[in-house]
Amino acid sequence: MFNKHSILESYYRDIIPVLPDTVSCAIEKLSEDEISDIEEIRLRANKPVMIYLKNEDYFLGKKGCLEKIPTEGIYINAMDINKSLQVMCDFSLYSIEEELKQCFLTIKGGHRVGIVGRAVIEKENIKTIKDISGLNIRIAKEVIGCGTKLVKELYSDGVKHTLIASPPNCGKTTLLRDIVRNLSTGILESGIYGYKVGVVDERSEIAGCYLGIPQRDVGLRTDVLDACPKAQGIMLMLRSMSPEIIAVDEIGSNDDADAILNAIYSGVKVIATVHGKDIDEILKKPGVKCLIENNAFERIVFLSRKNGPGTIEEIINI
Repeated sequence: MFNKHSILESYYRDIIPVLPDTVSCAIEKLSEDEISDIEEIRLRANKPVMIYLKNEDYFLGKKGCLEKIPTEGIYINAMDINKSLQVMCDFSLYSIEEELKQCFLTIKGGHRVGIVGRAVIEKENIKTIKDISGLNIRIAKEVIGCGTKLVKELYSDGVKHTLIASPPNCGKTTLLRDIVRNLSTGILESGIYGYKVGVVDERSEIAGCYLGIPQRDVGLRTDVLDACPKAQGIMLMLRSMSPEIIAVDEIGSNDDADAILNAIYSGVKVIATVHGKDIDEILKKPGVKCLIENNAFERIVFLSRKNGPGTIEEIINI
């Protein structure tokens, strides 16, 4: 379960200061329960501000309430969005040049902000994003302990190569983070004494690094390579940090598969996630199909939102 107090604390410390004044004032008028349930805040130029929580989206009302009617919502413009982005990057867009190429940045507290606008293309690659027209602030929430039971069940006799699969927004990254925390710090009463873990966090969602420092609890023995492509990051971790476990999020490509097989052949355990509701769906990804055909994973865990994010539907032992 989310720690309500820590979420509220993070809101007032990290989120409220980067929002347009009209938006922050309205959010501060919401109830504590509403604020702690927010998953996303979407800012779009010349459109009403939208709040996503409990599988529904709402318009943020002018009087500090959640509305279903857009005309009752707060409208913002491109200038408001630009001001917010300037605050997020400490008034230095140059400092987030690399993040802009990827259309996201991570702000203090580990919150991830998606960015859309006009892509500037150079030699068939995105050089930067200009004329920013929308921001999606995804609220980082860690559920300390959500993976403890699973760790005790799956790894009491040693870590197994594990793939965690689910559709979007079912808690796979949250679960992966807590598995990493448990395996890194250890669960002494269960005979798990802690492993050296290397996290390759390509989209800054596992550890939520800000200025290179993890904002989420990923354990005492964890090293994080932030904003690095998974395939390259896995190889760098193998060469430089002698990990016993490598954790990565949202695999799928053949390059991912090659790097993971290299790690496995090097004697390193791998824990990864992938989008997909069932085995047929995840096999449509070429890299995942390759890994499963090569018996890379010993366990596949399928999640859903049936009883809330992180509901374990099935564990396949291979």
